[in-house]
Amino acid sequence: MNAFTDTASGAGEATTRRQVVSWGLWDWGSAAFNAVILTFVFSVYLTDAVGDDLPGGISASTWLGWSLGIAGFVIAVTAPVSGQRYDAVGRRKWSLGILTGVTVAAMAAMYFVRDDYHYLWLGLVLLGVASVMAELAQVPYNSMLRQVSTPDDIGRVSGFGWAMGYFGGIVLLLLCYTGFIAGDGDTRGFLGVPTEGGTNIRLVALFAAVWFAVFAVPVLLAVPEKPVARGDVARRAGFVESYRVLWRDLTELWRADRRTIWYLGASALFRDGLAGVFTFGAVLAVTVYGIGAGDVLIFGVAANVVSAVGALVAGRVDDRVGPKAVIVGSLAAMIATSIVLLVVSGPTMFWIFGLVLCLFVGPAQSSARTFLARLTPPGREGQMFGLYATTGRAVSFLAPTLFGFFVWWFGTDRAGIVGLLIVLGAGLVSLLAVRAPETPEQA
Repeated sequence: MNAFTDTASGAGEATTRRQVVSWGLWDWGSAAFNAVILTFVFSVYLTDAVGDDLPGGISASTWLGWSLGIAGFVIAVTAPVSGQRYDAVGRRKWSLGILTGVTVAAMAAMYFVRDDYHYLWLGLVLLGVASVMAELAQVPYNSMLRQVSTPDDIGRVSGFGWAMGYFGGIVLLLLCYTGFIAGDGDTRGFLGVPTEGGTNIRLVALFAAVWFAVFAVPVLLAVPEKPVARGDVARRAGFVESYRVLWRDLTELWRADRRTIWYLGASALFRDGLAGVFTFGAVLAVTVYGIGAGDVLIFGVAANVVSAVGALVAGRVDDRVGPKAVIVGSLAAMIATSIVLLVVSGPTMFWIFGLVLCLFVGPAQSSARTFLARLTPPGREGQMFGLYATTGRAVSFLAPTLFGFFVWWFGTDRAGIVGLLIVLGAGLVSLLAVRAPETPEQA
């Protein structure tokens, strides 16, 4: 039986264009948290403004790192059993709605974080809660991929979702920058928002919350709930018992098909390398290649556009030749491009090869998701994508640590590229040992 058309798992049934677009709109909306709150705007506001005059010997940036570290630990511990519960009780869409709602509420509450160090703790708690909820929401969301695709178009659907996320981030960042942030003086943006007490940034957080809420609604209306597939002890298990069920399932999976376990480890490595490219790209652009600080946002927009286009194109390639070929080709191209960046200098070279690098990030991310979806036994999508989140968190220290080590060892930021190369290379080598999922014809 083809896994995608297994009626018990609810896969392969919701494949209308409306349902696919509705599913992709959640990715578009979630960029409100990932791009605006976590990466470019609110986290920067917490460290540079709210916690700027924080008393004591611990900086606001350090507290931010600890806050996100605690959030990452909570995600790693709860994601697999949460996904398992979504599968067992047939509440995948319900869980997505609840987790998204809590994320939106935490984002909206960030409006109350004034530009005063007394509010730093409120901001850190809200950011930590939103981080946990947003990441856990990715588990049922990714699990729905097989509900809105077939074996013949899963690559295109996944690529469409990733592209929607990239484009949503671009549009929202531009709206926030021009409307609330651009300019100097006591008012900012074309809306003339006052800066007193951080009002303009607080309104950005509120605007981002509304953005996410609006674009999260379609998937909850258009995609049907997954039928209950597993009538075993998993439905009755409590939180602690769920870990025993998880261990039992992993043991069965190891005996039946070890590819999934090996792939979770390999993907954790190369996904950490992909995250490192985006995390340290802006730093390298300014400190190594001479890109102006004001031009970094422009490059970021261009990088997201290129990554989105790459994800869309690679989705079709994925459906033809399989996800492994796409990931291997993308990682190999990124490694080659990174080696070139090690030796070139100047803004022009960075613009050229930096965008080439980003061209392959989207395809690798999108096909990483389809690879796991094709391997996952029907009815266990939530559990597997929960493990996908956990394994990613488990090694998320590698790229930052190696980047920092090589910068320290050689005394130059450029050497940090070597650290990223090592992680990407380790992920590529590990993936080569994993047998590719069967094609639809083989299945």
